[in-house]
Amino acid sequence: MTSVSGVVLFPGAGSSSTHSSLLAMEDGLAPIPVARHDFPYRIAGKPFPDKTPVLVACVKEKVRAFADSLGVATSSLVIGGRSMGGRMCSLAIADEEDPLHVAGLVLVSYPLHPPKKPDSLRTEHLPRVSVPTVCISGTKDNFGTPEELEQAFAVVPFDVTWHWINNGRHELAKADTEVADHVAQWVMSL
Repeated sequence: MTSVSGVVLFPGAGSSSTHSSLLAMEDGLAPIPVARHDFPYRIAGKPFPDKTPVLVACVKEKVRAFADSLGVATSSLVIGGRSMGGRMCSLAIADEEDPLHVAGLVLVSYPLHPPKKPDSLRTEHLPRVSVPTVCISGTKDNFGTPEELEQAFAVVPFDVTWHWINNGRHELAKADTEVADHVAQWVMSL
C-alpha cells in the first residue's frame, strides 16, 4: 500500500484538465484522491500560456490547497502532468526560494526542448528536483528523444523511473491506458 495521500495533475499547454490522459490517470489511481487543475490562462480563455512564474505559482497554490482540503502535508502528495504541466510541477519542486515539498513527480511527455531546437534545453532546474520521479514519453517524441531525456535527467539526485511508449509521439495518442497503468503502479510503489 502506498503512503501517498493524493495526486494533483496539470495539463499540457494546448489542453485542459479534462484531457483524456488526465482522466485515465485519475481513474487508474482510484481510490487515491486526485485533483486536476487548469492554469489561469486556460480558465480566462486565452490561447497562450501565462509566463512561467504565474504557472509555477498556480501549481503551488493548487497543490497546497488540495493538501489542506485533505488535511495532509504537501509532502504526502504526488504532483505532475503532461508536457508543460509536468514541467511546471518540476519547477515548483526545484524553486530555490520556496520549494514545493512533495512525495513524487509524474512527468508525461516532458518537453525537454522545442521541436527541432535540441540546444534549447529546459534542464537548468533538474539537479534540484529532490523527489522520486517517473517519466513516461514516446520513443518518437520531437520534444526529446529517449537518449536526450535520459542524459538530461541523469542529474536528478533521486530515482528516475522511465517508461517508453513505443513509436509514441508527444501527444501519446491512444496510449492513455498504458500511461495511466504505469503512473498508478509507480504511485502505489511509493
